[in-house]
Amino acid sequence: MNARKATVKKADRPSAAKPMPSAANAYFNEESLKFLRGLKRNNRRDWFDPRKPLFETVLKAPMLKVIEEVTGAMVEFAPDHVRPAQMCMMRIYRDTRFSNDKTPYKKNVAAWWSRHGLEKTSGGGFYLHLSAEELMVAAGVYMPEREQLMAIRGFLLDHHEELRGLLAGKKLRQLFTPDYGELLSRPPKGFPKDHPAMDLLKCRQWALMAKLPVEEALKPGLVKRIVTYFRTAAPLVEWLNRPLIAAPKENRPLLFGLY
Repeated sequence: MNARKATVKKADRPSAAKPMPSAANAYFNEESLKFLRGLKRNNRRDWFDPRKPLFETVLKAPMLKVIEEVTGAMVEFAPDHVRPAQMCMMRIYRDTRFSNDKTPYKKNVAAWWSRHGLEKTSGGGFYLHLSAEELMVAAGVYMPEREQLMAIRGFLLDHHEELRGLLAGKKLRQLFTPDYGELLSRPPKGFPKDHPAMDLLKCRQWALMAKLPVEEALKPGLVKRIVTYFRTAAPLVEWLNRPLIAAPKENRPLLFGLY
């Protein structure tokens, strides 16, 4: 009798490590932001570990739902970037091996939609993150490895007018701010100094960013808004990836810190 009661009691115990799954909305709530604010103040394992089930409920679950619905829409305009949600969501854990900052967690939840064939290298893709301060939507190539940087520069020699046309698009300029990184002070080695694309050749990256008020992440229309940004940036991402498909590949840090 006592043994039976003990067995039932043990089976009924809730497991903190495996919270019961719940249906998530494709947007966030005040609890999501509260967690991010707390993590920013308490970026320690002894704070995060007991709150991991809460993280999975208020941040990971809605983020995966957002990714899933955004990806579903991308079938129409960026099919080469369609991947399972779990493969798009970036880890909350920081890679501290080569950093002086040893805090263990990122201060945001983020996702990166890479192109098929470029998953393990820098390439053109779509990015999203939510922090306690902002909702960021971005696209393009950010800090590419040397071989791919050279591949894009070489492609620019004969196709720079196409890129200028894409960057001059009215809607793109309304939604995004270009981010070309720290420009070179002189022409890159091996490229003609008087080339008409020199301003673009001096770039170290070709990215677009939009920083939105964090409150936008709490609205039911979040997915629709992200899709609008991604759809607008898709032609530029496709252009940037054209010279990279056949470019040499190495195991290097990925775009936007994905690892």
